[in-house]
Amino acid sequence: MGGKGVLDRNVVVVTGAGRGLGRAIALECAREGADVLVADSVAAAGQGVVDEIRAEGRRAELVLGDVSDSRVADRLVRVATDRFGSLDALVNNTDDLRVGNGPRVADTEWDEVVRGHVSGSSEPSRAVCGYWRENRRPGRMVHTTSALGFGGRDGYLGYGAAKLALSSLSAIVSMEMAPFGVTSNVIAPVARTRNFAALTRSGEGSSAKAASGRDFELFTLDNGAALVAFLVSEAAAYISGKVFGVQESNVEIYQSCVAAAEITADSSRWSAGELVGRIDELFFATGIHPGAEYRTERMRYYDVLGLPSPSGLAPPSQTTQSRPG
Repeated sequence: MGGKGVLDRNVVVVTGAGRGLGRAIALECAREGADVLVADSVAAAGQGVVDEIRAEGRRAELVLGDVSDSRVADRLVRVATDRFGSLDALVNNTDDLRVGNGPRVADTEWDEVVRGHVSGSSEPSRAVCGYWRENRRPGRMVHTTSALGFGGRDGYLGYGAAKLALSSLSAIVSMEMAPFGVTSNVIAPVARTRNFAALTRSGEGSSAKAASGRDFELFTLDNGAALVAFLVSEAAAYISGKVFGVQESNVEIYQSCVAAAEITADSSRWSAGELVGRIDELFFATGIHPGAEYRTERMRYYDVLGLPSPSGLAPPSQTTQSRPG
């Protein structure tokens, strides 16, 4: 980890840093020159990452606890500033994917999933933004989300809702903190984490490397880690409020809630009856299918992931048909 990188002399806080994508991000930030505050709820995992970073000549400290707790979130700021003298960036990387947390899920499980993701990102964001605002310091934030938050998947209502909420959280933070020079962005990586492995898959007999037809490993965690390290660096100070995807060696940018077509009542108020038939003009103009879709299929490497589509949902390629009558 010698030499200067894009994060030379920066202090970066990474939550959920003991395993998986969080660990990859923490190590990548250290390779790019940062001192890293490792936050995790599992002592052995978190300390292991701290030891790896220290062994390579960078400074690292561990904060143990649940970052959705405001007291633990406040401790992130206190430990970073006490041990390292400053705090330049925050990476929110909490994850709690549970199979079957759909509409019939118990209230307690829904609460745990949403709290883990939303509060697990909003509480550290609140604490760190408070430090930057009070000290008139610029800062960088990145939140890790999931393609399931954009495309959805049957049985993952709480997880998908919570992950999509992070893009809204980031957009609002980017606007509110812009006067202080703080940026906030989101990445949605396709990576083989322990949670991704829990998804029902098809075609397990072939490796991702073979399925992609390339020597490059599709699911390596380092893909997303490098983008995070860039986004929390000064080199990305002009980028904020954006959502990026990482699939294999490709970096994507997403657009959301952008009008694709419109119909007009010529300054009059629509009636429900007038919308009969007319609403179909929107679907014809855009090619959007009017019924339920399995939107995750739109991912470039959906066929490599091997995730099955629920029976009866229209594939994205289906031609829009006019409504009967």
